[in-house]
Amino acid sequence: MADQKILYSGTKKEVNASSGLLETIAKDGVVCVYRCKMMDKLTTACLSWSFNWEQLKLQGIDGLTGHILITYYDSTTEQPPIRVDVDLTSTHQVVEKVIQKTESFEDFSVKFDWELVPHRYPEELSYEEMFKESENTDSILVIGDKKLYVSKAFLSLHSDFFSALFSSNFKEGAMNEVPIKDIFFKDFGLLISTIYPKNVFPNDTTVEKLLELADRFIMPSVFRQVENHLINVSHIENEKKMWMADKYSLEQLLKKTIHQVDTIEKAKKLKISSEYAEMSDGTKAKLFERLVQII
Repeated sequence: MADQKILYSGTKKEVNASSGLLETIAKDGVVCVYRCKMMDKLTTACLSWSFNWEQLKLQGIDGLTGHILITYYDSTTEQPPIRVDVDLTSTHQVVEKVIQKTESFEDFSVKFDWELVPHRYPEELSYEEMFKESENTDSILVIGDKKLYVSKAFLSLHSDFFSALFSSNFKEGAMNEVPIKDIFFKDFGLLISTIYPKNVFPNDTTVEKLLELADRFIMPSVFRQVENHLINVSHIENEKKMWMADKYSLEQLLKKTIHQVDTIEKAKKLKISSEYAEMSDGTKAKLFERLVQII
């Protein structure tokens, strides 16, 4: 169940090399500390919003979703707005956005608006309920001893794997019951819950399994949801996020995690991590370029 939207419209703030804290906002139970830091010879603006919604948590709110709309100005020229999706699952959470250009910004200034919707989440989604027979189901998947009633059209829309499986080119397309092997019922339920009408958002506990399954079942929308979580919400260490970005070709996440290697100390920490040894040569080359920038 969703409560009334929380809206905020900020004013334009000028930012320079010495800027840091720009504003502290208190709005309808949400406290937000807004910062902007210029880096890399004024070619990069790092914006962050540190949210605290403990007051709403005490009122029974389980999370907030929505977006931040950023408008920035290079000199006096207004640039196209940038939307950052927000999924606040922890009462203390930071959302970040990096804006870059090849040359230094001139008289950089920025403003933002946000729209947040508080949610009171229902009890955990029942996978048994999700896969029960209904007038909308027309096929049965079998996982272990479980029978899952599904819609061919719905799964095919979200998954190239199922689109091919249910086609006339495969024998499974004509089968009344289609076995799905090498997967647990709960894991498949987790995967489908991310695209289900009453969808469940990824979290730090589920992202790695979701990426593995999205890769197996070819589900781009799940990749997008997980990448959005890892970019804007996750508290997973940067090295682990970079490894996931490299392994599953999450380009925006890879770009952000490489950019966050902004000191020699962070580069050394990454070099001795177990994740670094498993990264591709292409990502290691990008890291070398980043190291050259910060030396």
